[in-house]
Amino acid sequence: SSGQNRTEEFRKVNILMKVPALKDGSFTLAESIAILLYLARKFKTPDHWYPSDLQKRARVDEYLSWQHVNIRGKGGKLFLTKVLLPLLTGQPFPPEKLESATEELNVVLNQFEEKFLQDKPFIAGSEISLADLVALVELMQPLGAGYDLFEERPKLAEWRRRVEEAVGKQLFQEAHEGILNAKNLTADKIAPELLERLKHQLLKQ
Repeated sequence: SSGQNRTEEFRKVNILMKVPALKDGSFTLAESIAILLYLARKFKTPDHWYPSDLQKRARVDEYLSWQHVNIRGKGGKLFLTKVLLPLLTGQPFPPEKLESATEELNVVLNQFEEKFLQDKPFIAGSEISLADLVALVELMQPLGAGYDLFEERPKLAEWRRRVEEAVGKQLFQEAHEGILNAKNLTADKIAPELLERLKHQLLKQ
């Protein structure tokens, strides 16, 4: 529910008051990447998700370290500019802001293709890993803002198809239903206190 992550109970789980947070018995953990890695280790997931091979694992770690300010940062910025700002302020998004956010995202997409994907099926090699999963999840945000970044990038589109098939197309669609319908989001669907907080955050940028 809307404010649930602000309660005292939640503060004990995640002092940063942010979602996601994990509680496993008396152990609590914040930050999505740390949570993913913890779960992968705890539940002995198939090796390809977080490979035991030192160099393949290092490739996954390398991507996970890079993505925060790059794919996540720039993809999130485009989503904020195109979807959330107009929603919160009631003003259309400034075209120059959108143009600069799109350019920044394209720079990191080029880096992603050239450095991380290269000519491999997946980031760590021939099998899917957590790196691919995290990468595609982040790239669905701009898509939800109506910017199809796969359209003019055949290499990226092929990689996306492989990741979706490895995860299962239906599961992938279900997981992203919310973000893909974001274009139809209206202010009355957002809890008022969340709306205020978002507005405050965004206008500071």
